[in-house]
Amino acid sequence: MSITGATMDSGKPRALLSVWDKTGIVDFATSLVELGFELVSTGGTAKKLKQSGLPVLSVSDVTQHPEIFDGRVKTLHPAIHGPLLARLQKEEDRIGMNELQYTPISLVACNLYPFVSAATTDPPLDEDALLEMIDIGGPTMVRASAKNHANVIICCNPKDYDSIVEDLVKSKGDPSGVPLGRRQNLALVAYQHTASYDVAIANALHKRWKNVPESFDDIDEQSKRFHDTLLASSIKMETLRYGENAHQSAALFVDDEALGNHSTLVTAQVEGGKAMSYNNYSDADATLRLCRSLSTDEWPDSPHACVIVKHNNPCGVALSANQVEAFQNALESDPESAFGSIICFNEIVTLDTAEAMAELFIEVLIAPGYTDEAKKYIMKKSNRRLLTIESPNDRLAPLERKRILKQIEGGWIAQTEEPPIIDWNSARTVTKKGVSQSEMDSMKFAIRVCEQVKSNAIVMVQGLSTVGIGPGQTSRVEAVRIAARRAGERAKGSVLASDAFFPFADGLEQAAEAGAAAIVQPGGSIRDEEVIAAADRLGISMLFTGHRLFRH
Repeated sequence: MSITGATMDSGKPRALLSVWDKTGIVDFATSLVELGFELVSTGGTAKKLKQSGLPVLSVSDVTQHPEIFDGRVKTLHPAIHGPLLARLQKEEDRIGMNELQYTPISLVACNLYPFVSAATTDPPLDEDALLEMIDIGGPTMVRASAKNHANVIICCNPKDYDSIVEDLVKSKGDPSGVPLGRRQNLALVAYQHTASYDVAIANALHKRWKNVPESFDDIDEQSKRFHDTLLASSIKMETLRYGENAHQSAALFVDDEALGNHSTLVTAQVEGGKAMSYNNYSDADATLRLCRSLSTDEWPDSPHACVIVKHNNPCGVALSANQVEAFQNALESDPESAFGSIICFNEIVTLDTAEAMAELFIEVLIAPGYTDEAKKYIMKKSNRRLLTIESPNDRLAPLERKRILKQIEGGWIAQTEEPPIIDWNSARTVTKKGVSQSEMDSMKFAIRVCEQVKSNAIVMVQGLSTVGIGPGQTSRVEAVRIAARRAGERAKGSVLASDAFFPFADGLEQAAEAGAAAIVQPGGSIRDEEVIAAADRLGISMLFTGHRLFRH
């Protein structure tokens, strides 16, 4: 059997090059030619290689069929996929290749259309343009080559070009001399490449055609938009020093959509000190989340937010008219716990703030930026690490509703997360003593902080500053005791926020004993009347929001 017009076998190993990302492709192809390879290529890749003076066969030369439908079909042909999938270690496959006059393909370099960047352009691409960015031939070639890695070296990442050339130099240009383990590693990279690509397509089209939970205010509408299949794709950025403890390994991954900017924690610019650890990132996430929650227009006279976090819980939070005061007030909340903490500001850090922090040991400092003078001053201490979160107008963007995932044994749970949306006009004072306007302002701030504290959570504030925080207790009354103990004398006249109802009057009584003057809580206990009666007896004002704020 013969194939009319099929290209003659040159006797050289054949490499098929078809890449969107053309970084390093000319140098790679040049090295392959020097090692005795014959090049086959498509479209723009072939054009670039020919312009560089390299001898190149077009895919059409191999298939004896033109590209059709504006290039939608070019490599989807038996003359390409036969050689990619032929098991040369099997006699019947070798016989078939000879009968069809197919030349084996020993190496494939292929990466795919940039669907992720296409799907996230602003303004969005129209649907036809987006669909054209779904690569068909590329993933097919990649998957086929990876499946047949024993015979085909597959490369999807330009960063691997140099090491592949080194492997081929060692084998004197013989592709069969590249070890199986190396081929397997490249095949795994290839499958991860196509898998993440498919995830990006599925998620982007889900968002476009069905929308996502975080786009809706209504809970029922949110529920309808969860994916039927949970799909996520992230790229490993680096191996971290260790996990929560020294016996645990850890790594940092970045979501596809976050690549190319510095507006997220994972992609933030990191300067100074030793490398970030697993715990650093975990604590920094809690710090940044709370600071974003406060970086709104709700407090126009106090636009500066400072958040101090230790072990995932805030130990001091404040809003103020100036940055130094915000830091000082936040620090005063719990200066002991602030040692070795993570601090986040929602505005550009200035020199006077840097000087105010001089004596405090800080693990990580987070902000949308730093003045030159402030950065120079801060970096005098070699152990300081600065994270810069790119932000519009040099102010942290507010916390937005998003879908979050949590792994549990055997699967995942997913939910939406956002700052507490409380209709304060519908919140009701349940005590004989009314809530003053200043207390109401403090309640709004206390609730915003309380939402980010691990449950059971109690937050005591004076004005727009925390004075005592009781986090993560199995008993609510114990959380009150901790908050009160940390507040000390500052508890007198404070506003106290609870993330859930008081199941008994003892927690409220403990708050009153410490000096709390007003309480904000969701209500909803079967003993609400008992708790309200205790508040009336103790002369405390109390507001029910009807909005629970658990954070487990």
